[in-house]
Amino acid sequence: MDLQNFVDGFKTMACVLSVEKKEGGEIRIVAGNKSFVEFVEYPLFAVKPGTVIGKFRKNHLYDKYLPKAADFEARCYQSAVLKKTIHTYLNLNVADLWFNLLFLPVDYEEDGLCYCVFMNEKLPVDDINTATLSSMTISNDVLKTCIKLRGTNNFEETINEVIQDIRVQCNAEKCSLLLVNQGEGTSTLLASSSAKGSTIKPLTDYPNQYDITMSWLDTIGERDSIIIRTEKDFEYIKEVNYPWYQTLVESGVKSIIVFPLRHNLQLLGFIWATNFDTDNYSVIKETLEFTTFFISSELASYTMLKKLEHISYTDILSGVYNSNAMNSMVLDVVSRKAVIPRPYGVVFADINGLKKVNDESGHQAGDLLIKKAALVLQEVFLDQDIYRAGGDEFMIVVKGCDKEAFSEKISELKERTSDPDNISMSVGYIFNDSDLTIRDCLRIADEEMYKDKDKFYEEHPELERRNR
Repeated sequence: MDLQNFVDGFKTMACVLSVEKKEGGEIRIVAGNKSFVEFVEYPLFAVKPGTVIGKFRKNHLYDKYLPKAADFEARCYQSAVLKKTIHTYLNLNVADLWFNLLFLPVDYEEDGLCYCVFMNEKLPVDDINTATLSSMTISNDVLKTCIKLRGTNNFEETINEVIQDIRVQCNAEKCSLLLVNQGEGTSTLLASSSAKGSTIKPLTDYPNQYDITMSWLDTIGERDSIIIRTEKDFEYIKEVNYPWYQTLVESGVKSIIVFPLRHNLQLLGFIWATNFDTDNYSVIKETLEFTTFFISSELASYTMLKKLEHISYTDILSGVYNSNAMNSMVLDVVSRKAVIPRPYGVVFADINGLKKVNDESGHQAGDLLIKKAALVLQEVFLDQDIYRAGGDEFMIVVKGCDKEAFSEKISELKERTSDPDNISMSVGYIFNDSDLTIRDCLRIADEEMYKDKDKFYEEHPELERRNR
């Protein structure tokens, strides 16, 4: 059969692939039409960093010209050997490009080789039709995810429901969504779902989880995902990303599918399913491919809102919460939208002598004093909510400690802020182990702080330049 003449009859970019009958066998490109040859000789992206493609030559292994991917190999096998027609989409996350992919079986076999035609064309995302997905179940699952995320008033709660749904759809032992902040070099687990009795070691147990996840980018390359489901796949990961391979083995991972979450070329995080139903991996891959597209869009809005919330609730000078955040917290507790578990402590701390520093040394020196005071508070009240209530006044809500531990923190604070020539603060506090309201606690702590301030200025009248 003249395969070159055959493929030249396709207007769309197309090539003919030879596939060995045994699963996992070699796949080679035996012919390509003009559009395909131009595509591989002048690629949008190199298949591997530093790769020089050069002239197209027939009968090379496919990964000289196309990205190596387990799901691509499986679809070639299904089409060429099992004689199935397969249609799907591919998203190149690195460029936010979508491709229409079609695998057509060729009714021709020779010397243990079967053949299929692989066709692809670039298309706008608006032209993607979920009705053409490989099953109505996939379309419904994608649609449900989109509806859930678009209609929610509580994104964090809903995304956990979505991750639970995805785990069930994949028949996976575990499914997780991790946010990454490349600017800060941090990662945060946003949602996770585990099957009952799961023994998989969570990624969050590893101190280098950020480095592990970021190593996935090089492993994924220009593809849209990583799929590891066979011994051959594990051997490949062992070769190209040995540190990750070690964690997979240690964690008890037998199969995993990983998708990066991107929006407008910005990496937002990763979503993955572990120990999934490998017999149904093609459907799982396709479902996740489209689901992550919608999740990325909603996640971008969520992260933007969180950034705006952080800006609106953060005191730029000191880095702690500002008065807006404090007022919002109090209103939430009063209206019972939020609860502070008892017992808890409330502390007011006011910088002594700030006005004198501003008057004599300038506001830059005063700002430095505020920063130093805030740093001391953050060190004493580690992982607690600290608010800058006013120019020289801070408020702290101390949760999760008993009265003795609270008293120790107060003693440490007083000891570290008792130097009039460096950092001096007047302190008022209340430990709420009864039925006092948050407003009662704020009032009492504030009154005690002013009593302490009056005492300080009696002892240091030279620092009396202040506004009460």
